[in-house]
Amino acid sequence: MPMPPPDPGFGVYVHWPFCAAKCPYCDFNSHVRFGGVDEPRFLAAYLQELANTAALTGPRNVASIFFGGGTPSLMKPQTVGAIIDAIGTAYTISPNAEITLEANPSSVEAERFRGYRSAGVNRVSMGVQSLRDAELKSLGRIHSVAEARAAIETAARTFDRYTFDLIYARPGQTPAQWRKELTEGLALAGSHISLYQLTIEPETPFAVLHAAGKIVVPDQDAALALWDVTHELTEAHGLPLYEISNHAHRGEESRHNLLYWRYGEYAGIGPGAHGRIMTGGTRHATIAERNPEGWLERVESHGHGRTDLTALTPAEEADEMLLMGLRLNEGLDLARLAQVTSRTPSGAALAELTDLKMIEPIGNSRIRATGQGRFVLNAIVAKLSEGLQKT
Repeated sequence: MPMPPPDPGFGVYVHWPFCAAKCPYCDFNSHVRFGGVDEPRFLAAYLQELANTAALTGPRNVASIFFGGGTPSLMKPQTVGAIIDAIGTAYTISPNAEITLEANPSSVEAERFRGYRSAGVNRVSMGVQSLRDAELKSLGRIHSVAEARAAIETAARTFDRYTFDLIYARPGQTPAQWRKELTEGLALAGSHISLYQLTIEPETPFAVLHAAGKIVVPDQDAALALWDVTHELTEAHGLPLYEISNHAHRGEESRHNLLYWRYGEYAGIGPGAHGRIMTGGTRHATIAERNPEGWLERVESHGHGRTDLTALTPAEEADEMLLMGLRLNEGLDLARLAQVTSRTPSGAALAELTDLKMIEPIGNSRIRATGQGRFVLNAIVAKLSEGLQKT
């Protein structure tokens, strides 16, 4: 992929926290409301928080918008359109902005997809997760493989750009099984696919089952064998890895996620949304109230749902840049790290990790994690952070 721009740009993340069902592996801020959702009231709150955030950031040119969740495809297309229009009022939306909406196959209808396209969405991301009905059931998904295939076909007919997720390294999964399933997935893929290894997240039903020995995920050697299959097949299909879990044709990478990984600036709107915004010349971290109804009441009484607006120290910014940048195949630009944070890793730390074949240099000022380094990324970041020096 081409070298990143000096300024990664500005994006807007919109979090819709509601789902039809809660998956047992998921630790995202998602909630089930069987009594329904007062969508007009929530829409008014989104518009209010957006205006409040724009007053903090000042004018910006929006390069990407991402509707995540939860299940944003449970929103009416009119609601999505109203939020996009409001972003265009608060900011300037670039003519070639990427506008992505996450969808679950069970909530996909051709008419609804056409509605999202008319509202301004130009890319969809679908949570397929598996192409095996038994595995979908064990993952707590409420759609079938047939519904997933139909949703992908609908997306391909409706949008120029679409992607979907699969989860691998599931309990008992063998490389041969994954090879067959991934081959089927790649035959359905467009210009992008996301492939995530199953992780046991704290405070989820899967964490309880894992602690009781009722779920056993592949160990590191088995996970590496599955990774090798993933890398081999995606490369052969022309969808090379550009981030630890994401693969795309050249130029078809997720621009919004690249903005995160390249340490750009983004406004987080909605319950539980996080943001990184420049205000007063300093990068701030924003966090919103997680509970949807609590967030709603907070916006209506305070004009925003934020519970935290914290100025980041240069050391904190450096830690974040290291963690984000080393996820990318293009790696991290140490010169930009120094420019943004006035910090750089020590030569000793860089040399040690290079000797251990955990990182490798690219060109004059970039480093990236190696294949084996990506499995211990947190340890690499910790080592580099320990040796940070002021420039």
